[in-house]
Amino acid sequence: MKALRWIVGRIILILNAIFSPRGMQRDTLEQQAVDAAVANMQLYQFETCPFCVKVRRHAKRLNIPLVTRDAKVAPWDKELLEQGGKRKVPCLRIVENDQITWMYESNDIIAYLDKRFA
Repeated sequence: MKALRWIVGRIILILNAIFSPRGMQRDTLEQQAVDAAVANMQLYQFETCPFCVKVRRHAKRLNIPLVTRDAKVAPWDKELLEQGGKRKVPCLRIVENDQITWMYESNDIIAYLDKRFA
């Protein structure tokens, strides 16, 4: 079963690389504002998780430079479990006004990114 997941994961990554979406174009000041807003966000993910790929592709479409953290590696796995409450990906960590929000579910993350940056 592990071998099958590994193979399917690699196929997902290859297809993602081949059919990578184009990022939207913004003027320089708008992009700098987006970059500043995204500086307080991190996406906890597994590289080959289809739902994580879905979120990363959408972020690329919106030209959002999200920092990704591999939730399989220390210290990110521990941080996700202790602060986020569960080891589930994708998870977007958002820091706004000294408040930390942990957003799970790919569709919720995409809806949030659309509302904020589209």
